Amino acid sequence: MGNDGGSIPDRRDLVRSKRKAEQADKANQTRARWFFCALSKRPLQEPIVSCDLGRLYNKDAMIEFLLDRSAFGDGEEICGHIRSLKDVKTLSLTPNTAPKSDSPNSTVDRGMFVCPLNFKEMTGVVPFVYLSTCGCVFSQAGLKAVSSSTPPSEKGKDKDKAAGSDGDVPSSDGQLDICPQCATKYDRTEDVRTLNPGAEEEERMQSLMERRRAAASVKGKGKKRKAAGVAPEGAEGEQPPPGKKRNGPGTASPAPLIGPTIMAGASRAVASSLAMEEAKRKAHMSDAVKSLYRPKDGKPRKETFMTMNTFTRYA
Repeated sequence: MGNDGGSIPDRRDLVRSKRKAEQADKANQTRARWFFCALSKRPLQEPIVSCDLGRLYNKDAMIEFLLDRSAFGDGEEICGHIRSLKDVKTLSLTPNTAPKSDSPNSTVDRGMFVCPLNFKEMTGVVPFVYLSTCGCVFSQAGLKAVSSSTPPSEKGKDKDKAAGSDGDVPSSDGQLDICPQCATKYDRTEDVRTLNPGAEEEERMQSLMERRRAAASVKGKGKKRKAAGVAPEGAEGEQPPPGKKRNGPGTASPAPLIGPTIMAGASRAVASSLAMEEAKRKAHMSDAVKSLYRPKDGKPRKETFMTMNTFTRYA
């Protein structure tokens, strides 16, 4: 390989190796999820809403998407599971009042919001959650510490019955906790949503969302059947026999049925009343007016009322 001025080729100059796959910067991905709207890609600004999958959106962008689902290019891929504003929750966020850092070498972005319990900044370094009942946002560690130290309230019997009938999974401890910010009751197993979760947690939240929607659709169908008066299956024996009358104070009298017999009787009554009015009118009629009409049993006349009682000039 000599006689070229003393250059000696190396292995990397002779053998071509595969390029390494480009990897996205995780820091930029985290910053995009916690500081920008997942739908419009604009900076987050209040009011901010979140869906059952924990993604953050600007409320104005969400309304624009619901009015025109083709307003954003990847809108269906990001929030195609959102059908209306009922599927999102407006978040109650605590603004960050700490002074900004003046050091130019600071690479960590200052969070716009903090946890009201331990004042951790919402930048993606610490996991955050929100309550679907009230929309309050806390850090996961802060809410867990408060929930473990505060005695939860007992669940109501009505909610237990509703959960058993709807097929929802009841709480493991059978108790309700109280939101430390607004004192709203919530279920720690069903009402806590993770903000910007990982892939595995997002799959679990999606399965829970589908299960809740299926239970809600079954419950809605049951309410419609009840409002329409349709008896459930197996309840035919509970209905009273058709021939038996219920004369209780709370029972309403049956509405009268309008059939052809009643309609025929009404028409006959109307016809008879009209005939009586016509007879009265003819009874008070003068002789001059009566002469204009031919009696029913009389002979027909040659002249009409135009030539009656007149004379012919050229006779």
